Order: sequence, then structure tokens, then C-alpha cells
Amino acid sequence: MQSSTITASKFLYNWLLMFVIWLGFTTSLQTPELITGAIVSLSVVLITAKYFSCCGLDILLPKKLFYIFKYFVVFLVALFKANFDVARRVISPSLPINPGIVEFETKLTNEFAKMVLANSITLTPGTLSVDLVGNRFYIHWIDVVSEDPVEAQRLIAKDFEDILIKIFN
Repeated sequence: MQSSTITASKFLYNWLLMFVIWLGFTTSLQTPELITGAIVSLSVVLITAKYFSCCGLDILLPKKLFYIFKYFVVFLVALFKANFDVARRVISPSLPINPGIVEFETKLTNEFAKMVLANSITLTPGTLSVDLVGNRFYIHWIDVVSEDPVEAQRLIAKDFEDILIKIFN
């Protein structure tokens, strides 16, 4: 019984998300558009639900929405810092760089959360997610400060990971 509730919740969440995307693209609240959007969204979710079912309606709880907002703020701060760091290295070529690949283990168990973490790392200049094997991330880092996996995880991913755990686990 529990799993059918979760499945229904994921289905409703995905349908709602697709419907909101439809409304965003059509920018119309006319009845024919709403009906068409509901049917098209339902069709898309029926076809793709087994592939794209990361979350249920619980993701819309106020506590999780707060952490999603917090994640965007933390990401934007990290993005700004990383852009500044890379720009500084480009403008001052004398600054040392020590490129390399570091490895660390994540505490995330949700596959979607791992994907969000990998993309967040890649979108932050100076780092690139190279591979994810199980719970082990392999990251190309423009300036490897530490090859210690615990320290690398703390410097690259900890801020993101701490919030993602609260959202997805």
C-alpha cells in the first residue's frame, strides 16, 4: 500500500510539473489551452513516468521548498566565487594552477540528488564532474588544493550535499 501511494504522489507531481511547464510555454489560461495542456501533460507523464520519477508531492512541502530556495542561494554564491577565481586566474596567468582529478564519496542515496550535485559541480567554473561510479565522484579541478577525499569533498561539494540531503533523502 505504501509504494502505491508513493507512485501516485510521483505521478501527480510529474503531471503537475509538466502542466506548469505547458502553461509557461503557452502563456494562456483559455479553456481549450488548459484542457489540451492537461491531456498532453498526462500523456507525457504516462509515457515517461518510469524514467523520470524523482520526487513526489512531498517536494512541495514548505520545509523542502525552503531548502530548495536555500540551495539556489548557496549555488549562486558558489558560482560567483568560482567565476571570480577563474577570471582572476585568466587575468593573472602567473597565478599557479594545479589541475587534476580528485575523488570523493557522497552521502547522497537518491540518484536524482546525485545528478543535481554533479551538474552543480560542473556548472561551477573550475570544476567538472568527470564520472560518478556508485557513490564515488570523480571531479576535474582546476587547482587541486588537496587530494584527500574528505578534504576534496568538503571544498567542492559539502555545501551542496548538506542541503540536497535535506531535500531528497
